[in-house]
Amino acid sequence: MQLHIGSAPPRAINVYVDFDGTIAPDEPTDQLFERFADPAWRGIDEAWLAGRMTSWDATAQKVALLRAGPEEIRDFLRTMSIDPCFADFVELCRTYGIGLTVVSDGLDLVLQTMLAAAGLTLPCKANQLVWRGGDRWAAAFPHRSSACSFRLGNCKCAHRQPGAALDVMVGDGRSDFCIAQNCQLVIAKGSLLRRCQEQALPHIAMRGFADANAQFAAWLAGEPTPASARDAYAAAGLNI
Repeated sequence: MQLHIGSAPPRAINVYVDFDGTIAPDEPTDQLFERFADPAWRGIDEAWLAGRMTSWDATAQKVALLRAGPEEIRDFLRTMSIDPCFADFVELCRTYGIGLTVVSDGLDLVLQTMLAAAGLTLPCKANQLVWRGGDRWAAAFPHRSSACSFRLGNCKCAHRQPGAALDVMVGDGRSDFCIAQNCQLVIAKGSLLRRCQEQALPHIAMRGFADANAQFAAWLAGEPTPASARDAYAAAGLNI
């Protein structure tokens, strides 16, 4: 089926977008720990990345090292910015009637503060940063699943909508590996891009939303695309 600019996609599409490293390329959660946590947080993070610790254990231990009040944290987060072209991606999804959900194995306060500062209101699924009073914090994991093969605090796969929709994942790292292998298209950079290449997952490579927007618009419209994106179309049962 050939698609054209302005036409409705042949099936409903749901897009899931990672936050740290993707919407916010400067990794604000890591910067938050760098600014306000004991340096021991780095070793905990390395253990998670190496697969020696679950994500929820690593996040809980890092959050326990934070020493800052709520407004101090919000003020710090407001000094950082999201990808300047992400708002255009949101608008592209709205134009095509595509559902977009931000899915993060990071912390809800980080997402909420930075997206609000950018004037964006979007559905978000993340771990919770719980204030314990003073400068103390704890983490909660309302979306944790014992079935998550990557042992994430927030199982991103659990947020996929049931039905006949095509699923698209936009991300950059280890916390995106599980959901990516269950999507018909991945828009990827960083270690997620390497994972897609190694696992032969249908994907589009991106540096940021400036080039992701153009490639995703072309994919939606059925225009000539890179081989990896053509493979994604074929996997979704479409012809270009």
